[in-house]
Amino acid sequence: MKKTKEFLIPFVGLKLGKHHFEYQIDKSFFDNFEYDEFQNSEIKVSVVLEKKSNMLEISFKHQGFVQVPCDVTGEDFNLPIKSKMKLIVRFGEEFNNDNEELLILPFGEFELDIAQYIYEMIVLSVPLRRVHPGVKDGTLESEALKKLNELAVKETKKENKKEENIDPRWDKLKQLLTDK
Repeated sequence: MKKTKEFLIPFVGLKLGKHHFEYQIDKSFFDNFEYDEFQNSEIKVSVVLEKKSNMLEISFKHQGFVQVPCDVTGEDFNLPIKSKMKLIVRFGEEFNNDNEELLILPFGEFELDIAQYIYEMIVLSVPLRRVHPGVKDGTLESEALKKLNELAVKETKKENKKEENIDPRWDKLKQLLTDK
């Protein structure tokens, strides 16, 4: 990942209180992380940094869309996403980011790079299963859906007949379970 100055927040020069930052995230942001799951994206990220005397509280919120392929049809579509995240920054002897909600920075630090946190928040807000809205409501027409419907398993009468011709020994074994 390349560092960009756009996502560096120099918190030393800020006054105590709340400070608002706005970011527009597009495909180039994810290219910096070498993440190519999205064909395109348009996401608005709002960051509120509250500076207190001994710590920082950062609230992240994003809303927008990412263009992803449908898991069923392979068609690209714009998937709406939104999420929130909070981060508490404290100061200590050495850097520690083991906890996902708490970041410990060394005492001499004067700025914070929030790009990694924005990246993780957006990527984790995308659902594992991505289905085109047209598949859900039946309005999407594609070759993949037609083929899936053709190859769908249809229940036959043979399966019902097999259930009727069950070996009687199985009935005796099932009876052992119910006799308790």
